[in-house]
Amino acid sequence: MSPGFALASARGRMRRQMLRDAVEENLAVIEGRRPRRLVVRRIGWGAAAVAIVAILVAAGALRAVSDSKSRPPAATADTLPETQALIIPAPEPPAFPVPRAIDPSVFHLGIRKVVIDPGHGGSDPGAMTGGIVEKEVTLDIARRLAALLRAAGFVVTLTRLSDATLSLQDRVAAANAASGDVFISIHVNSIPVAIRRGVETYYLGPTSDAGVEKLAGAENSGSGYSLADFRHLLEGVYTEVRQEESRRFALAVQGKLFAVLHRANPELENRGVKTAPFVVLVGTAMPSVLAEVSCVSNPEEARRLGEDDYRADIANALAAGIRAFAAERSGAAVAARREAR
Repeated sequence: MSPGFALASARGRMRRQMLRDAVEENLAVIEGRRPRRLVVRRIGWGAAAVAIVAILVAAGALRAVSDSKSRPPAATADTLPETQALIIPAPEPPAFPVPRAIDPSVFHLGIRKVVIDPGHGGSDPGAMTGGIVEKEVTLDIARRLAALLRAAGFVVTLTRLSDATLSLQDRVAAANAASGDVFISIHVNSIPVAIRRGVETYYLGPTSDAGVEKLAGAENSGSGYSLADFRHLLEGVYTEVRQEESRRFALAVQGKLFAVLHRANPELENRGVKTAPFVVLVGTAMPSVLAEVSCVSNPEEARRLGEDDYRADIANALAAGIRAFAAERSGAAVAARREAR
């Protein structure tokens, strides 16, 4: 036997013996017995290192076995009773602060360009009673209103200047092309209950009123839009600033409309400011309202609509509402400038 082989064999035996000694030592400790003294042999640094690693590995394995014997098995979804099923809560969604609404007054916005939309026209007569036809009444009032606003320094655009058939899409396109600051669509209401009479002003928004839904459906007929256009239209429906400005615009118009007409028509009802999804309010890219300036279904209202003076009163009331809103916006801008100083 060569000396090298003999040395290797001796080292192997020594490693095995030290491993057995280490195992015996750990078992004695675990079982509470006094461990017998380890015999340290001269095996050199390399063999000693191997032996130490072996001892540590063995000790760790024995400790793990001991721990597993002393601890109950870990509960899993399969071993838990049905009432104690393992539930992992979903992570909480990140919380983001709600953005603050932007007040348009910080932009010093003024009202200079007004777009007037005389409802219906051409092949679409609108509501009719006797000799009163909605498309004729709205065009006449729109022309009167345009003259009043131009005299007050506004730039005015009408979506139609004559008895022309115009789709709602065409009206929206004309309004947006004119880059108007505000848009007002003029209509005459028709209410199934003939004794009702009144004025009301709409701005864009949803409605749960079946009567308003029916009215919106009638006004939106023949819009000129396809289903493919609808998604694009809805992208800007509830832009917060535009909707809030439309609400303020509607309040100004409705307030003046009722105040002026009530003096000449004491039986007039204030039907208030409402929201509705009219297409002309959906598509226009500016604060927009739709004003129902009378009820042609009421005999007394229909009679008044045939009078020049009453149509002039309606035009004056609408002009007053637009001027009031313009003044409000200008006042807000001035106040914002003063606060900034």
